[in-house]
Amino acid sequence: MSADPLAIPGPGLPSQSFQPPPRLLLGPGPSNVHPRVLAALARPTIGHLDPAFVGLMDEIKSLLRYAFRTTNALTFPVSAPGSAGMETCVVNLVEPGDRVVVCVNGVFGGRMRENVARAGGVPIVVESDFGQPVSVDRVEAALRANPGVKALGFVHAETSTGARSDAQALCALAREHGALSIVDAVTSLGGIALEVDAWGIDAIYSGSQKCLSCPPGLSPVSFSPRAVEAVRARKSPVQSWFLDLSLVMNYWQGEGARSYHHTAPINMLYALHESLLMLAAEGLEQAWARHAQNHQRLRVGLEAMGLELLVPEAARLPQLNTVKIPPGADDLAVRRALLHEHGIEVGAGLGALAGKVWRIGLMGEGSRPESVDRVLQALRSVL
Repeated sequence: MSADPLAIPGPGLPSQSFQPPPRLLLGPGPSNVHPRVLAALARPTIGHLDPAFVGLMDEIKSLLRYAFRTTNALTFPVSAPGSAGMETCVVNLVEPGDRVVVCVNGVFGGRMRENVARAGGVPIVVESDFGQPVSVDRVEAALRANPGVKALGFVHAETSTGARSDAQALCALAREHGALSIVDAVTSLGGIALEVDAWGIDAIYSGSQKCLSCPPGLSPVSFSPRAVEAVRARKSPVQSWFLDLSLVMNYWQGEGARSYHHTAPINMLYALHESLLMLAAEGLEQAWARHAQNHQRLRVGLEAMGLELLVPEAARLPQLNTVKIPPGADDLAVRRALLHEHGIEVGAGLGALAGKVWRIGLMGEGSRPESVDRVLQALRSVL
């Protein structure tokens, strides 16, 4: 009798390989991963200083510049998820005592405020209601009342609420007042219009697992020449060794040999490269249009069921739809039924919206007409 090739010996230890259940991921992330990207993950691992891998790193940087619409030399993926991208931007640009205007219109704006405080900065908070975009007027008033602030930080696409803020207007205000801009694009990259150079964005970070439809674990970032100069002009060392750009950039930049900094997640970078190739093949504008079209398909279906979206139409994110829970519906019971009876994951509300909304993501591979139709049919059945 032959032994099970998947069996793992040892008393009290798991005896089988993990087999994930099939899911349609329509929550706030991660999104479903295309088979091409999964196949890229399975390619043979090579060394992180191998000349072939260095060539791949250069291609990833070029592809990320395309996705971000930038010529910034310092554009690369941080070897950690989007939260580390946020921290990379903050700890490199904010020194103890620096004043930073931070916009909070959802959970992730609040997280940026926390990062600024932990870096020793002084957050000047501009609050807007959850579900509303950042108020440009309030930001302008805060900048006028606080001359000489180091930076303005805000979330372009607030994942906790589904609201899109006017990044172009906010970055223009930052420039006008001599401040750097720090932009959270975790949910916006690849899903809606994003123009790093044209809008004058100084520091921006995203995540691999949203509209790029890559597994979670990488955070693309980009820094303008102004931001790089601010890093070089620091009076104090960056508090994080791992995220210190003065060290990391020597691994991701330079001709020929790169300086060793850390062992990069090699196979994850294969996957990111493949997902960016697919984005470039589709075309950025076409990807933005696809997300918008499927959002409209979902909106029509939800309204036909009597369900309402939280965010005002002009500020809605097509890739993250926040649906008000109707009276009499049990939040947790509905989400459990969608998951266990229909194999569909949708997100719960966060922070002030906990128990009040469902978050339906149409990101990357999930932004398909068939995904929209399937979740609408499942909602009708469950409700």
